[in-house]
Parts: sequence; C-alpha cells; structure tokens
Amino acid sequence: MTSLSKPAVRPARPEFSSGPCAKRPGWSPQNLKDAALGRSHRSKLGKAKLSDAIERTRNILGVPADYRIGIVPASDTGALEMAMWSLLGERPVDMLAWESFGAGWVTDVVKQLKLSDARVMEADYGEIPNLSEVNPDHDVVFTWNGTTSGVRVPNADWISSDRSGLTICDATSAVFAQKLDWPKLDVVTYSWQKVLGGEAAHGMLILSPRAVERLENYSPPWPLPKIFRLTKGGKLIEGVFKGETINTPSMLCVEDYLDALSWSEGLGGLDGLCARADHNLKILENWVAATDWIDFLAADPACRSNTSVCLKIVDPRVTALSSEDQAAFAKSIASTLEQEGVALDIGGYRDAPPGLRVWAGATVEAADVEALCPWLDWAFASAVDELAS
Repeated sequence: MTSLSKPAVRPARPEFSSGPCAKRPGWSPQNLKDAALGRSHRSKLGKAKLSDAIERTRNILGVPADYRIGIVPASDTGALEMAMWSLLGERPVDMLAWESFGAGWVTDVVKQLKLSDARVMEADYGEIPNLSEVNPDHDVVFTWNGTTSGVRVPNADWISSDRSGLTICDATSAVFAQKLDWPKLDVVTYSWQKVLGGEAAHGMLILSPRAVERLENYSPPWPLPKIFRLTKGGKLIEGVFKGETINTPSMLCVEDYLDALSWSEGLGGLDGLCARADHNLKILENWVAATDWIDFLAADPACRSNTSVCLKIVDPRVTALSSEDQAAFAKSIASTLEQEGVALDIGGYRDAPPGLRVWAGATVEAADVEALCPWLDWAFASAVDELAS
C-alpha cells in the first residue's frame, strides 16, 4: 500500500475537462431565466440578444472596430472549416500542426480540398514548428493554443505586418485566456465551450478587413454548401455579422454565453480572465517543480499553455514500460481520481502521448487547482503500488 494518505481537502468542483470546460463559478440554470425561449432568433428580442453577444465579445476581447464577428454553426470546427473552404486556394498555404486539431486542418486542406501547393510544417507533441519559416506571401493556418498538446505560440512576432497572405487562426482554447495580437490575425475562430465554459455547438468567426476583401474578390473552385456561404453576389452577407445567423442557434446557449460574458466583465474583462488562468498555471508549475514523477509536455516554458495544461509521467518505473502500459498507467491515475470524485476527465487526449491534461482556464478556481495537486501525488503513488504488486 502507498505510504501517502488520502489528502484531507478535495476540490470543491472536480471539473477539469478540456472541453466542454467547467462552468463559471456560481453558475446555475436560474441564470438563464431570461433566455428567449420559444421565440424566433429573428424576432426583435432574438436578434437583440445575438447582437449583444457579438458586441460584448468585441469589447471584452478588444477586437478592432473594423473586424466582423459572426456566430456560426458547428462549434470551432464549423467556423474554421467555413474559413478554410471559403478563403483558401487563392495562393499557397502553410499549414502548421503540432497536435491533433492542427493535424485535422492539414487533412482538410491536403486530402479534402486537395491543395497541391499546401506546405505542411509539423512538430511532435510538446514541440512547435519553426515559425520563422512561415512565408508571408502564403496564407497560413495554425492553432494559437494546441489543446491536446498544451503548446501555444509564444506571441505573434513571427507574423509579418507586411504579409500578403492571410493568417487563419484556430484560437478556441486561447481566446479569453491569452491576449491575441489582432492586427496580425485575419481570421480567428473559437467556440463557447472552452475558456468561458459555455455550451457546445456554436462557433465564432472573426474576420479582418483583409479577409473580407478576399471573400469578395475570390471564388474557390469547389462548391460551397449553404452553411459555409458568406457572400452573395460578390458581397459579404453583412447580416451574419449582426446576429442574423446562417442557421437557427439555441437561444438557451446564447443566454448562457451572455451570462459568461457578464461574469467576465465583473472580473475586469480580458485582464481578469488572463490573470486567473495564469495563476492556475503557476500553481501547477510550482507543483511540477517540486515533484519528480511529472513534467510538462511542452518543452519550452514560453510555449506552455495556461489553459490545457498537458503533463507527462517521467518516473523511470513508468517510462521503462511499453507505450501501451504507459498509457494504461496514466489512465489508471485519471480513473482513480474520477472514482474518488476529485478530478473528472483529466486523461490525456487519445492521440497524444500518455499522460494527464488539466484544464486551468479562467472558470476553474485556484483553490481547486491547489487541492488537486496532493491528490495527483496520492493517485500516482497508488498506481505505482499496483504496478509493483
């Protein structure tokens, strides 16, 4: 049996999933009592709520006034694919991939759109491609924060201000926790169920004037389904960016997003949100520094995510095991903590190296992260005892 006793303090909220993520502290279904249920999203009330969601998003994130913000279907995936299928093909494209979602966008471009002039720049989990090799004359598609690897771009300095290509950024696990360099970004996508703990199935699409110009002056050679169409007669469908959604949104989910935005405003907006995520990461950094069996998957601290914190087990008793047994060992830790009601959904992503993944975004309380760390030590020690028996 392990010499470690079960910790006395449990996280008050065990939700550490990397998506859908923990609801904001104090959330209750009662907060959604003013939702426009049973009303058309095209009614005066429905459109007002959708427009409010767009403008409050702009204010909190500091999105420039000349950028369009739209609510679109199918979560971040729908928003990013809408952008790629509508914008790519006009010039070569650099595809950056260092985790599973970036790799998925590569599949879209190389195997579905079949762009022969796509250049794929990849890195292993825990690493990041050489960003200096991105060609400013090419379009580029990348994730700001790799949700399944815990690796983020350190900044946008590698993006040229004089670029002729478009930058298309999947920011779903970065936005509201990391500050984006808006003048360097032409397309930004995300979903509500990440940093703000909103409900799933809705995506956000943010377009710079350069992206709008491309849409209005370029028609891709492949057919576009209705759900992807952003122009009509060579002009942007402006209504999409004023709350006139392409398909019917859930007004209950819209209300939940508005509630999360209100909570964010109460924290002081983006600065408050980032500070909470940064503090949660610092707690985990201090624990990792004092713990010899665990380390961050991200090799470079400057590229370490403050939301989807990915961890690898480095104890030699575990690293000596086969890959399958290492995965089983990590899974046993996650399973034990779930059985204890201490931490839910902290197993590493299925395509990532064996390990753990702890969501540390703004909706997670620091006290819960503090309480989690001793439980991780206890679960590891228990798993080692089981390994030795």
